[in-house]
Amino acid sequence: MKADVYTLEGASAGKKIDLPSQFEEDVREEIIRRAVLSDESKEYQPQGSYRLAGIETSTKYRGRKGDFGSLKNKGQAMLPREVRPEGLSGKVKRIPSAVKGRRAHPPKPEKKLVEHINKKEYGKALRCAIAATAHADLVKARGHAYEGALPIVFEDSLEKVDKTSKVLKAISALVGKDLDRAKNGRKPRSGTRSRKAGTKSPKSALIVVGGGSILKSARNIAGVDVVAVDKLKVKDLAPGTHPGRLTIYTESAIKKIGEM
Repeated sequence: MKADVYTLEGASAGKKIDLPSQFEEDVREEIIRRAVLSDESKEYQPQGSYRLAGIETSTKYRGRKGDFGSLKNKGQAMLPREVRPEGLSGKVKRIPSAVKGRRAHPPKPEKKLVEHINKKEYGKALRCAIAATAHADLVKARGHAYEGALPIVFEDSLEKVDKTSKVLKAISALVGKDLDRAKNGRKPRSGTRSRKAGTKSPKSALIVVGGGSILKSARNIAGVDVVAVDKLKVKDLAPGTHPGRLTIYTESAIKKIGEM
C-alpha cells in the first residue's frame, strides 16, 4: 500500500510513501473494544473513605446479661454506645444506622479497577486500530466529514510547527469540514447538569507524529488530539471503542510504525 504525502499548504508533495504492514491488518473490532476498555480502566481514580471513619470512638457493646452497664431489661436499645463515667451509657455510635457512624459498604480504594490484557493481544489490537484508519467506510461510520484518500500523511515539517494558528491552517486544507463539525458540535449532556460534565464534544482528527513542537501547538484545537507514535494507544485511535478515527500521520511516524 502507498499513500500520498502532503505539504504544509495542503497540496500534494508529488511523492508517495510505502505504508507498513500494520495498515493491511484485518480489523477485529472485538479485540479493539477489549483493548480500549483496558486503556480506560487504567485512568480510573481509586475512591474510598478513611479506613477507620466512624470507628474511632470509645463505643462498646454490652449485650451479655451479666455485663457491667448492660441495658438488658432497661427499656433501651441494646446497641453500641459511648462509654461515659460511672457506668452510664452514652449515644449510639459506630453502626451504620447511628449518627456519624460508619458506612455500611463504603467504596474501597484497594479495589482492583484495572482490566488487564495480554501484551500480544494488545499489540494485535493496536495493529487493527491502525489499519482501521485507512478504511473510508469505518471513518464515515464514526461520523467524520472527510471524502479524500486515506490515510493522510504530511511531511515532517508539520512536526516543527510551533503555532496553533499555523497547525490549524495546515490541516484545515484537508480536514477543515471535520474540524468545523467538532467545533460546532458541542452540546449539553443529557440528564443531570453539572460544571464537571455538563457538555460533550465530538472527536475530530488525531495527529500522530514522531515528536517536535507540534505536541504542544496542536493540543488546543477543538476535537483534535496529538500524540507521539511511541506513546500511541488503542483508545487514541478508537475513542469509545469505535475504530476508524480520522488520523493524520507524518512521514517519520509512518517509519516508526513500520519499526514497531
